[in-house]
Amino acid sequence: MSSKLSFSSSFILFIFIFFSNNNGIDGTTFNLINRCDYNVWPGILANAGSDKLDSTGFILAPGDSRVFQPPQQWSGRIWGRTGCNFDPNTGQGNCATGDCRSNQMECNGAGATPPATLAEFSIFSGVQQDFYDISLVDGYNLPMAIQAVGGSGSCETTGCVKDLNRMCPNELRVGDGQACKSACEAFGTPEYCCSGAYGSPSTCKPSSYSAMFKNACPKSYSYAYDDPTSTFTCTGADYTITFCPSLTSQKSSRDSSPLNGNGKGFSIGNGGSGSGSSPAEDPFPFGSSWLPDFMTGDSSRTKFSYFDIKIAFLIFSFLHFLLIF
Repeated sequence: MSSKLSFSSSFILFIFIFFSNNNGIDGTTFNLINRCDYNVWPGILANAGSDKLDSTGFILAPGDSRVFQPPQQWSGRIWGRTGCNFDPNTGQGNCATGDCRSNQMECNGAGATPPATLAEFSIFSGVQQDFYDISLVDGYNLPMAIQAVGGSGSCETTGCVKDLNRMCPNELRVGDGQACKSACEAFGTPEYCCSGAYGSPSTCKPSSYSAMFKNACPKSYSYAYDDPTSTFTCTGADYTITFCPSLTSQKSSRDSSPLNGNGKGFSIGNGGSGSGSSPAEDPFPFGSSWLPDFMTGDSSRTKFSYFDIKIAFLIFSFLHFLLIF
C-alpha cells in the first residue's frame, strides 16, 4: 500500500508541476511592436475594475517590441504617443499626440488626450471569447493593427493602416498634420458626439467625417455606434498590437493602401525591421497560414482551457483512487 501511495503521490506531483509550468495556462499575452520609423511611447489604461499592467507607459524605438501579460480577465485600451519629450533628470514631460496628461512617461491611470488611435480589449483568457477593436472615435494619430495569434473563433485581424493624417480635412487637422481630430472633438455638437437627442443607434448616424474614416479603414470604429463591422472576437488567443504595421510614417508616408482581403487575414506590408533590436524572425507573420496553430504544428505554446484542466484533474483523481485501492 505504501509503495502505491508513494507512486501515486509522485505521479500527482508530476502532473501538478507539468500543468503549473505549462505556458498554456498562463493566459493571454499582448505583444506590442513598433514598425514606425520614429519612436512611439505606448500608453495603457485599464478600465474600472481591471488591474493595471506591469507598465502604463514606456518607449519603443523603431523595430522594438515588448510583451505584457494581462490578468485573466482584463479590459482596457492601448495607444501610441508620438513626439514625446521627457526630461532625463526629472522624468517629467509630455507628448505631441496621445498625451496621457500624467506629466511623466508612465500614464498611471490617465487616458489618452484626443486625437489618438485606440486598441480596445476585453480579455477572458480562454474562459469565454475576447472582444477587441481599433477605434477612431477619439480621432487618429498613427496607424495601428491587432492580430489574434492562435485561439479559436473568427479571430480576424483588424486595424487602420492608411495614413489618415495626410487626408485629414483642414477643420480636423492638428498642428502641421501630427493627428486628425474626430468631428466630435472638433465641433462638440450632439449629432457628431452621439449625445442628447442623438444618443442612440437609431438617431446617431454616420457623418461625412466618420464616413471618411470608415472608407479609409473599414474594419475600425468610425463613430460611437459603429459596432457591427468594427468589433471582433476570439477565444484563447494572444494578441499582437503593431504601430505602423505597413511601415508607414505619419510624416513621410507614400503608401495609402488600406487593409485588404477577406476572411481572417489581410495583407499588410512588412518592408523591413527598422533600426531597433527586434528578433530576426518576423513577429507579425501575416503571410502565414490562418489555420489555428495547433493544426499546423507551428504553435509556440500549447493552450489549455479551464475546462481541459478540470477534466484532467478528474482523470488524475480517478487514477489516484485506483492506485490507492
